Amino acid sequence: MDITIYHNPRCGTSRNTLVAIREAGHEPQVIDYLTTPPTRERLREMIAAAGLTVRDAVRSKEALFGELGLDGPGVGDEALLDAMLAHPVLINRPFVVTPKGVRLCRPFELVREIL
Repeated sequence: MDITIYHNPRCGTSRNTLVAIREAGHEPQVIDYLTTPPTRERLREMIAAAGLTVRDAVRSKEALFGELGLDGPGVGDEALLDAMLAHPVLINRPFVVTPKGVRLCRPFELVREIL
């Protein structure tokens, strides 16, 4: 099965998701999205396929989120996408893409739905 995980090795949830994929017998393509972020179109596709809004996919707990004023009521999807691409740490993690679907695996057990 062709599986891709947009991974942050410093994130416990991301590490647990990767372990769950491997324990299920799969070796995914691992993309460290902090150094190799997805394209705008790919990010938009993953968010939509996961059934999320752009705001759902932003890591709002990052200090940078508030520092950039992204928590304001008038901040739209395009501005959020701009910020996520300029600062990949703002992309919530981990996104996992398989032939069965896309999930933002928080909690990591959500990956089992698409394996």
